[in-house]
Amino acid sequence: MIFRSVLAVVVAAAALTSFPAQAQATGQVRFATFNASLNRGADGQLVADLSTTGNTQAKVIAEIVQRARPDVLLINEFDFDAAGTAARLFQDNYLSVGQGGARPIEYRYRFTAPSNTGIASGLDLNNDGNVVTTPGAAGYGDDAFGFGAFPGQYGMVVYSKYPIDTREVRTFQKFRWKDMPGAALPDDPATPEPGDWYSAEELREVRLSSKSHWDLPVRVGHRTVHFLVSHPTPPTFDGAEDRNGRRNHDEIRLWADYTQPGRGGYLYDDRGRRGGLEPGAAFVIAGDQNADPNDGDSYQNAIHQLLDHPKIDARYAPSSAGAAEAATLQGGANAAHRGDPKYDTADFADTAPGNLRADYVLPSKRLRAAGGGVFWPPQADPLSRLTGVFPFPSSDHRLVWLDVRP
Repeated sequence: MIFRSVLAVVVAAAALTSFPAQAQATGQVRFATFNASLNRGADGQLVADLSTTGNTQAKVIAEIVQRARPDVLLINEFDFDAAGTAARLFQDNYLSVGQGGARPIEYRYRFTAPSNTGIASGLDLNNDGNVVTTPGAAGYGDDAFGFGAFPGQYGMVVYSKYPIDTREVRTFQKFRWKDMPGAALPDDPATPEPGDWYSAEELREVRLSSKSHWDLPVRVGHRTVHFLVSHPTPPTFDGAEDRNGRRNHDEIRLWADYTQPGRGGYLYDDRGRRGGLEPGAAFVIAGDQNADPNDGDSYQNAIHQLLDHPKIDARYAPSSAGAAEAATLQGGANAAHRGDPKYDTADFADTAPGNLRADYVLPSKRLRAAGGGVFWPPQADPLSRLTGVFPFPSSDHRLVWLDVRP
């Protein structure tokens, strides 16, 4: 019995150190993305929840961040408020406080900006014959510029240990979908005309980004790395017109064009500046892309626009033992998947579409990937209490990180 007790302690200790505490070598920077599901059902509720130190979900999310210790972190599904109060409170009351035995983590810099989610369009974008402009009313989210019950729901925030050059930040919240050449506009299957789900009047207003796309120049030593972040809409929850699937494809395409010299000239940001990323610039693309390279409901292999991109190094795919284990234990839809489950980043259980690789950290070829992972411990690891099974203590997505040498 004594031997077994000692062995259990050793195994537990090994498990607790199974995730690198920080980027392992001098000169490496850890970039991460985490769809943390810190969205709430009512405007102001996230601020209220983060105003104390006792919110159970926020404590778990903070501990995951503290265990993974990214240097630059995107959090998806973090409700936006104009004063940035929720972003500040999450740092002060949760990240700056050690959770579950983990060390606090401090981010000196952060950035947040408006999201298209829950902003009334004044248009009948779901073509049900009703224009819904009252937040929270049935059908409101479908007619908003991005799905949401109120403005800012499902927003984004970036935390960084390195300075963010806010003067050079570019946001693409208001870029119109029709202004993308060859846009995959949804088609009304009841008419012979192509790409006519939206009327000409609607196309003058419909925005491409379901949340926003941000180019955040992060100053790492003497070098600038552009942190390109977004959260494309899931390619589901629509009909035969596939408006969400096509939008997801083109939201991903925005970064593919932005980072390819000669292809992003049509783009304009929210301050009117045109063009893509300067040739030769170093960048990292991050976010919940809601697209798997092998499985799921993506339109025309959407994520391969990035994975096969000539300027992106996608050779290193972060993985985890917990993802592979979950697919085996759950079975169901996972058993029919073509992709290797160890690369999954989202736990959607055994029903369609099953678990998927949805979250990505993708560096430019001018950066060198030095390792990475997905925070998804197997059930034998004590840290699996942070990810768990449905209903999740944290999120149905996992934090994904990549260490790079700028």
